[in-house]
Amino acid sequence: MSSGKQFTLHGDVIGPNPLKVAVVLEELGLEYDLVKVNIWTGEHKKPEYLKLNPNGRVPALVDHSNGDFTIWESDAILLYLVEKYDKEHKLSVADVNEKFKLIQWLFFQASGQGPYFGQAVWFMKYHQEKIPSAIERYQKEILRVLGVLESVLSKQEWLVGGKLTVADISFITWNEMAVGFGLEGVEGGNVEKEFPFVYKWHQKLVTRPIVRKFLDIQAEAFKQSAQAK
Repeated sequence: MSSGKQFTLHGDVIGPNPLKVAVVLEELGLEYDLVKVNIWTGEHKKPEYLKLNPNGRVPALVDHSNGDFTIWESDAILLYLVEKYDKEHKLSVADVNEKFKLIQWLFFQASGQGPYFGQAVWFMKYHQEKIPSAIERYQKEILRVLGVLESVLSKQEWLVGGKLTVADISFITWNEMAVGFGLEGVEGGNVEKEFPFVYKWHQKLVTRPIVRKFLDIQAEAFKQSAQAK
């Protein structure tokens, strides 16, 4: 049940996809309640959550001011928020051509960055056996995606419209993994050295106060989890 706030966000913000939705909600000054969904205990597969998101993934967002409209897939949520609630284009663009470029980058993030970076983390850290060929494949995909971003960011400061948008924000959490630890020991994997424009762009993003707050929450949660093992 809603506490009177406009939105309910389902999904713990220590996860990469709920985190970026929380960032956009707060950047736009939108009030929300957070309902944590523990994926490690399978809460995202329980019937009550599947009613919100039949795909059984986090996050899902409920907009109580719009008849409890419910939407899932993080980048679709970002598009919904800016389309409906960013009339001043703080995190979006007005020009129709630029709007489709923004959508293009969200598609690339959802189909290219997120899955490949996520699979790299899975095979590097969580899979029950080490499969070198799988690790190598996904690490190379990380380098490929970073190379695409580098080729664009070497010519412009932001991905779309010469300004910060949800397109940039969508990449933050998985890029933080790559910059932080995901490419240790990988040839060509020093992001600061090999992808300097990506690194500079990423630093501008992660030093934003709202982004930093959530990344610090995430880091502390990971630290406590490691200590508990």
